[in-house]
Amino acid sequence: MRWARHVTRLSVGVLVAATLAAGGASADPVKIRMGWVAAPASLVPILFPKDGIAKHNGVTYTVEPTHFQGSPLQITALQAGEIDTAALGFSSFSLAVENAGIGDLRIIADEIQWGVPGYGTADFAVLKSSPITKIEDLKGKVLVTNGIGGGLDMIMKTMLLQHGLIDKRDFSVVEINFPNMKSVLFEKKADLVPSVLPWNRDPEFNANTRILFTTADAMGHVALSFWTARQGFLDKNRAAMVDLLEDYVRSIHWYLDPKNHDEAVKIAADFTKVPAATMQDWLFTKTDNYRDPNGMPDLDAVTKNIHAQKELGLIKADLDAHAYDGLALLKEALARIK
Repeated sequence: MRWARHVTRLSVGVLVAATLAAGGASADPVKIRMGWVAAPASLVPILFPKDGIAKHNGVTYTVEPTHFQGSPLQITALQAGEIDTAALGFSSFSLAVENAGIGDLRIIADEIQWGVPGYGTADFAVLKSSPITKIEDLKGKVLVTNGIGGGLDMIMKTMLLQHGLIDKRDFSVVEINFPNMKSVLFEKKADLVPSVLPWNRDPEFNANTRILFTTADAMGHVALSFWTARQGFLDKNRAAMVDLLEDYVRSIHWYLDPKNHDEAVKIAADFTKVPAATMQDWLFTKTDNYRDPNGMPDLDAVTKNIHAQKELGLIKADLDAHAYDGLALLKEALARIK
């Protein structure tokens, strides 16, 4: 009997310890490693601007932002398991699925879109003193991109291809990060650079450049950047990801609320080291890149953009973005907010 009671007490003790251990493990927040390219277009590095907006950050998950110069670099990191979510665009998404073989990649939320009527877009600029006045004049010239194979790169090459100019045969492309593009152009080390927010609001840049063509000229409505993750990660961490997406939408709502405008601009300015005055009149307004208020991507636009690239021979895959729809988690998060 003593032996039986001892075994019973031991069994109960082991069970309690195991239960506590399991409870402790399940209570640990899931670390979500997130790739991003350019802020404040991407809110990832400034996702939670102040206390009270995010309800689950630090409770069910934590975010570890990782900066990349361009979206294609995230593909390698995603494939190697070094990040959990990647901010990709129409072109890099296609590369990830077809070239990198990440067939279980899912589109889970939006960042920004270009070519939406009434909102900002991106331009491609040359020096005012440049003899380049039309696309054909770019033959033999050096063009700048932030990342080979990324959205801006493919938009630029689409425009040139429509005018008979082929990459490597008729022009060359160099990779430069956004803050350094102005100096590369001004020093005449390149002939054309992307002109994107917030750098295209630099008074010195605007005083010395002119726009040769815009994103809308090249491709119309562009699904430039959206969040992606692998299905296995989503299945394993569904609850945490729904919580993250709920907090993400709450952050978008806060940033877009006019009553928060001055504070929102200061947060972005402090992070990017761009003067607040440079962003005051456009950031988080209709002059800004289009942000869906609920973080909902336009899968039709993604599909159309990929198809356009395929038709021009710039990419091999002609994917239907609806086959990679991972929006169930976002929809679940939105149902909580309503």
